[in-house]
This record gives sequence, structure tokens and C-alpha cells, in this order.
Amino acid sequence: MNLEKSDQLFSEAQKYIPGGVNSPVRAFKDIGINPPFIARAEGSRVYDEDGNEYIDFVSSWGPMILGHNHPKIKEALQSQLELGTSYGAPTDLEVKMAGLITEIVPSVEMIRMVNSGTEATMSSLRLAKAYTKREKVIKFAGNYHGHHVIENTTVANYNDIEDIERVFQKSGEQIAAVIIEPIAGNMGVVPARQDFLEKLREITQKYSALLIFDEVMTGFRVALGGAQSIYNIKPDLTCFGKIIGGGLPVGAYGGKREIMEMLAPLGPVYQAGTLSGNPLAMTAGLTALKFLKENPDIYTNLEQKAKRLQSGLDANINRVGSMMSIFFSDEPVFDYESAKKCSTKLYAKYCKSMLKKGIYLPPSQFEAFFISYAHTDEDIELFLQKNRESYEKK
Repeated sequence: MNLEKSDQLFSEAQKYIPGGVNSPVRAFKDIGINPPFIARAEGSRVYDEDGNEYIDFVSSWGPMILGHNHPKIKEALQSQLELGTSYGAPTDLEVKMAGLITEIVPSVEMIRMVNSGTEATMSSLRLAKAYTKREKVIKFAGNYHGHHVIENTTVANYNDIEDIERVFQKSGEQIAAVIIEPIAGNMGVVPARQDFLEKLREITQKYSALLIFDEVMTGFRVALGGAQSIYNIKPDLTCFGKIIGGGLPVGAYGGKREIMEMLAPLGPVYQAGTLSGNPLAMTAGLTALKFLKENPDIYTNLEQKAKRLQSGLDANINRVGSMMSIFFSDEPVFDYESAKKCSTKLYAKYCKSMLKKGIYLPPSQFEAFFISYAHTDEDIELFLQKNRESYEKK
């Protein structure tokens, strides 16, 4: 595999961009190589600047559920480009997007569009503190909610009912909110247990604390209604991103009407964004969501392909829907401590081998990979073939 042009670009990038990348995991530092620089993408494939072709299981870290450069999204974006790219003013597209999300996700009665998942989680926590008039927040080890600092935070153990009970017994009356990834994706794919989430919903209601689901990754990915539809649990607030932008930068947070009406201009919680509800992002996201809603068989298709891939892998796998992780560990991975026991060295060796064979995987043991509607049966079979070859050399 020739990466000469990518190596040159990475060397040049390091002169002007910290670490040569605009998001740390893109540096491929964890697996000990320089990153391929991607030139274009189509369907299930990405192509780098050196002309190498890869079957892509990163999917831009989740948003490309329909595959790259989907014709319906491309057509919609081309039409919107004729009308302008940004107005800084209300649009019909925002109204349609809000209406569609609230229709699909029953726990969301009102929603505010922002520009990233980080902005969504940060804003939801500010809103929760204002609504409850409390300052403390609970998050869970191994859950990622963006790069902002969550102040007055206690870190609890994921999937540990006794630990969360201890935290609330100690300071429950001061806790504004609990924020959780119902299916974690940044320590690898680690789903919360049903009984754990049910207890979390029960205890937050008991102490009048808000329950915030971070569904930036899982929203419209693991099911049309997100993780909350799988667990049948209604959070007070939900954070979205990735898929609702159709591949463009986006974020959103929404929930109960009485909470969301605390936001300006109705209420005292000021939050604003110049590009929030950007017409290009709304166009792409709205097109993607409509397509998913009108074609529910897509999720059946994704489940079948992901299940086939999982069943062909003789490895330690966690999977929910079209999200999965291969863990280089002999033990089950159910929280951050068990995830940390995985061998990053073995994963690095495996990931490099797969990349050389044309399979593009996340360059970190602790990231999810994704199946898209564009992946074919042949793509899945090729993954399994290259996987067997890589494991033989592991």
C-alpha cells in the first residue's frame, strides 16, 4: 500500500495544524502509522490521495448510515446551494426538521438545533442546572460527551446500580442531572444493561433530577427511535448529532416542553449560534431522516448485515444494531474498567493489517465501527476474508 502523497500531506499539515489533524483520533497515532488523507467517497468506499480504495467501516464516525454521497442527499444539497448556504435567520427547513424529530422520538416535545454534539451536551447540562436550580452532575466512566468541561461532576461506574445508588444517597438533593450514553461508543460499543437504565430512570425521578440521554451517536442509528426506543425508557432531555446532519456538521438537544421553554427567547437560559439550523445541514439531515422513516426495512437490512458480520468473526464482539466493536480481550466488556483491559497493541497490529488489505477501521481499540446501508453482501464477505488473514498473522 503506497501512502507517499498522504505522508507528504501529513508532514505539511503538522506545520500548521496541531498534530497535523483537526480531531485527535484521525492522527492514527494509536496504531503507529500516519493517516491516509481521504480524497473522495462513494457508497461503502473511501479513496485516499494516493489512489488506494478502502471499504469504509468508520462511516465518518457514524453519520453515513446510508453510505457516502447518497444520491438523494446530493440532489437535495445541490438544489439548496442554488438558494444560498447560510442566512442567520429562521427557515422552513428548521421547522420541518424539528417536527420530524419530535414525531419520531416521543420523549422530545421541543428541540433546539446547534452545530455539534459537544455543543448539544454542553447546552443540555446548562439547561438542566437552570431548570432544577442545582449544580451537581453525574456522568459515567468511559462515556464521552464532548470536549467541554462538566463542572461539579461526579463520575460513577457504568452499569453499576449499587454505585449510582450510593451517589444519590450521598448528595441526591443537589444533583441537577445524570447524563449517559445508553449505548456507549467511545470505550468501544458497550450497551447499558436494561435493569441499570430502568433503575437510573427510577432514581432520577425519585430525587427530581433530570435524565439526559446522549444519543449523538445512537440517535437514528441503532433504531429509528434511537436507543431509548430499544430500552423503552423516556429521558427528560436527549442530545443528537451525526445522522441528523446527513453528513454535515450538526447537533441538537430536546425534551420536555416545560424544560425547553427555559431557553431564550422564552426563558432565562441564553444559548445562541450563528450557524445553528444551517440550511445545508438541515437539507441533508432532513433528507436522510425522511428516507430512513419512509424505508423502515433499512434497519432490518442493517441488522442482517451486522449480524452476519458478527457471526463470522471469531472474536470478542459487542454489537447493538449497526454499531459494533472487536475487543482484544478474553473477558466480557461491560464498563470502562473491563474495556481498559483490552490489548491496544494487538488491536493496532490488526487494524494496520486490515488497512493494508483495504478495510478501513477506526484507528483505536476504543472506537465503534459502523455498517451502512451501502455495504453489500460482498463487502461483508470481503471483511470476513481479510479478517481471517489478519488474525492468522496476529
